[in-house]
Amino acid sequence: MRTHPFYGWWIVMACMVAALVGNALGLFGAGVYLHEVVIANGWQTSLVSGAVTLFYVVSALLLIPVGSGISRFGPRPVIALGGIALALGVYTVGRVVVPSQVYLAFLLMGVGWACLSTTAVATTLAPWFEKYQGRATSIASLGASAGGMLGVPLLLFGIGRIGFASTTAIAGFLTIATLLPLAGLVLRHRPQEMGLWPDGLPPEHGITKRQVPVWTRRSAVRTSALRSVMATFGLGMMVQIGFLTHQVTFLSGSLGTLAVSMTISATAIAALLGRLALARFSDQVDVRVTASIVLLLAACALATMELVPSPYALIGASITFGLTVGNVTTLAPIIVRREFGSVSFGAVFGIASCAIQLITAMGPGLYGLLHDAFGDYRYALMSASVVDIVAASIVLFGRRPSLVTSP
Repeated sequence: MRTHPFYGWWIVMACMVAALVGNALGLFGAGVYLHEVVIANGWQTSLVSGAVTLFYVVSALLLIPVGSGISRFGPRPVIALGGIALALGVYTVGRVVVPSQVYLAFLLMGVGWACLSTTAVATTLAPWFEKYQGRATSIASLGASAGGMLGVPLLLFGIGRIGFASTTAIAGFLTIATLLPLAGLVLRHRPQEMGLWPDGLPPEHGITKRQVPVWTRRSAVRTSALRSVMATFGLGMMVQIGFLTHQVTFLSGSLGTLAVSMTISATAIAALLGRLALARFSDQVDVRVTASIVLLLAACALATMELVPSPYALIGASITFGLTVGNVTTLAPIIVRREFGSVSFGAVFGIASCAIQLITAMGPGLYGLLHDAFGDYRYALMSASVVDIVAASIVLFGRRPSLVTSP
């Protein structure tokens, strides 16, 4: 009789911390860096948005080797590399004086975020869970919401008190001090190496690894199931990341600094609540239908910001949008893990997340270009709303591949 908690849940907690750091200083921090660099140097928003786009392109191109690398060698070297690269990028962005330095900083952060991304987290967890794979991935992803809740307010607080350069230096140091020990002391590759089974349970009757097909990247990409995931979440994440990157600048036009900080924190809290709901029900619901509903809710929130630009409406719509933020990120690996199995997850989701991230990378730049072209964010928000509606339709048309026949 097992008396100790299954070690896989310690892996979940470690992944949660990695997601917290990566999202606090990567995903959510990017908007703060963009705003501070533009204000400090007087550069155009579109110029710095291009560096943010580079951040996503670099991370996208690295997701295939990240997924395959963790599947083959385990998460330790990948998470350690991610912590070092992210720390160097954050340190550098606080000291830029010419545009090339901005691009270098975001390139380094792109490397770091790829190694700490949803792909890294989900691939790390894939060997550890079968019955509770949706719950484990959702719980680990709570770190991303916590990163949003803590990252932006702490960065803005630090910048206001000790300046941009000192704040980013401290953030870089804390990144290394947190992630390197985590990688070395907590993370493990597979439960079998510790004499354990997935979920901490003995193997049950049903589909075994011999019965589950081993998908190659090529065979998986040929399925409408994977192509629909790429298109749906690529478009959904393009809209989401574009908005989150520009949220500080967008809200600053109507709200004060304190209200902006509180609204972004409330957005992240809403993302946390959304992820908690998904963690509770993800193993019982149709995840494709859930993804469609989430994307339609995001579209409504973005349209509200454009059509009703009052301060209270902006705050309410931002919080509503926040409910969708975590789930758009988390649903993609859950769908792929459920439909393609654990054996092939690293390779299959690596190629899927690469495509998703490449589409995502266009988001910050498109928002910036539309802002500079029309003088505000109205056209960007309405266009984003339409794109989310399209994505919500695509996810429903993907067909699940057979898990009992060879691809």
